[in-house]
Amino acid sequence: MPINFQHSLPQRPQNALSKDKPAPVQSRVNKFDRLHAIELASREAQAQVMDLLGVASRGLPRMHKDGTFGHTLRSVKVGSQSSERLEGESLRYTSIAALGLSYADETIQQQILNGTASELAHACAARAETSADTGAVALAAWAAAEAGRFHATTLFRQLHHLLASNAAIATVHCAWTLTAALAAEQFGDTQDVVSLATERLMSGLSPTGLFPHMLPASASGRLRAHIGCFADQVYPIQALSRLHVARGNIPALTAAEACAERICALQGPAGQWWWHYDTRDGNVVEGYPVYSVHQHAMAPMALLDLREAGGSDHSQAIVKGLRWLDEHPEVAETLVVPEKGVIWRKVARREPRKAVRAISAITTALAPGLHLPALDVLFPPNQVDFECRPYELGWLIYAWLSGGVVAKLAPGSVKDMPAPFEEI
Repeated sequence: MPINFQHSLPQRPQNALSKDKPAPVQSRVNKFDRLHAIELASREAQAQVMDLLGVASRGLPRMHKDGTFGHTLRSVKVGSQSSERLEGESLRYTSIAALGLSYADETIQQQILNGTASELAHACAARAETSADTGAVALAAWAAAEAGRFHATTLFRQLHHLLASNAAIATVHCAWTLTAALAAEQFGDTQDVVSLATERLMSGLSPTGLFPHMLPASASGRLRAHIGCFADQVYPIQALSRLHVARGNIPALTAAEACAERICALQGPAGQWWWHYDTRDGNVVEGYPVYSVHQHAMAPMALLDLREAGGSDHSQAIVKGLRWLDEHPEVAETLVVPEKGVIWRKVARREPRKAVRAISAITTALAPGLHLPALDVLFPPNQVDFECRPYELGWLIYAWLSGGVVAKLAPGSVKDMPAPFEEI
C-alpha cells in the first residue's frame, strides 16, 4: 500500500500535482524556503521538483529493509516483464537517507523507516565505528550531528587521526568531514577536525577554481592527477560555504564562489553537469556519464548552500540542470518513472570498460585540451543505466527541504531542534 503523504503537501500551483501521484515529503524547517527560491526563478522548475520529491516518497520505502538501505534498486527482466530488484546494502547511503529524511515530518519518517531519522543516524554511527571506509565514517558523523543531534566522538577521533597523518584523502571525504565537524560543533569539540579538514581542502584548490580527486592531487597518479570529477567540486562548494557562515572565513567563500562559477560556466547546452574536469585549464576532460542525481540533487544542494551562505545566485543553472531530466537530447528513454519511484541513474556512452574516460585522461595528461574527435562518433552517449540508488533520493530530499541548515551554523544563531512541522 502506498504511503499517504497528502497531509504534508505544501501549497503549490493547482495544476502541478495530479491526484494519482504521491505527495512529497515536506520540510520541518521554513527558513530559506528552497522550493520558493526556485519558484522565483521558474514555476515550472518548482513544480518539477515537487513531483521529484513525490518520486522519492514512493522510491525510498522500496529501498529500505531491516533498518538499513540497500545499495541499488536495479531493473531486471523476469520473462517478458520488467521489475526491480534491491541489491546489497550501504552504510553510506543509509546515512544520506537519514540526513534527507530528518527534514521530513516525523509521521513520514515512521512510515518509511518504522522509526525516526534520528534513530537511524544513531544506528549508522554505531556501525561506522568498525568501518574502514573513510567516506562512510564521515557521512555517519554528519548524520549523527544533523539528524541524530549528538557528537559521534569515536568517529571524529578516527577522522582526526587520518587528517593529522600524511595519508592521502579523497577530496569528497575531506569535504564531508568538514561539513560533519561544523554540524557537530554544538554537541562537542571538533575544532581540530575543522582546522585540519579546512587546511587539506583549501590546499587542493587550483587557480581555475576546481578541485582534484585526491588530496594531494599526486595521489591519483601521473595520468590522473589533473582530473577532478563533479562530486569533487560540489561537496567542497557545500563545505566551504558552511565554513564561511560558521567562521566568517572569506577565503572559503571565495573558493566556493570560484568553483561554482567554473562548473556553471562549463554546464552543457542542455543543462548537463559534466563528469570529469581538468583542474589545470578549467575545462571538461570527459562529459559522460551524465548522472541524474547531479541534475536534481547534488548541484542544487551545493549551489543553494552557497546562496544561503551569502554567495551568488545560480538559480538559472539549477533550472537548466533540472530541465535535462525531461529534455535530454542523448536518449529517447524516460528517466523519471513516478509509478516505480525511480529516477534512472545516468546516461552514458556505449563503451567498453570506461574506455573514453581512460583515453581522455591520457590525452589531456599529455597536453591540456587534447581530445580525439572520433571518440564521440565511435562511442555515442546513448545508453541509460536502469538503476536507482537510495542516496540519490536522500540527497534529493535534503537538497530541497534543508533550507536554514546553513544559517544555523552562524555564531549566535538558534541551534535548538527545529519547530514542529507546520503547513506552508
